[in-house]
Amino acid sequence: MEESLTIKEAAKLLGVSPLTLRNWDNDGKLVAYRNPINNYRVYKISQIEKLINEMEHERRGKNFRIKVVSIKEK
Repeated sequence: MEESLTIKEAAKLLGVSPLTLRNWDNDGKLVAYRNPINNYRVYKISQIEKLINEMEHERRGKNFRIKVVSIKEK
């Protein structure tokens, strides 16, 4: 099973708020999956990487960089 991030972890990694991620989910920009135990939103790491690559491609040449931060293991 693919590793996933909580909404808080994904928001921190992307530099946006959890509310933004919920809106992106509603708009279909970044699909959230549900944790089968608690029904919380989780995001596949591969999806986050794909979105970062798309954002970098869109912003290329505009002096914009995405800062990637590491998330510590619990």
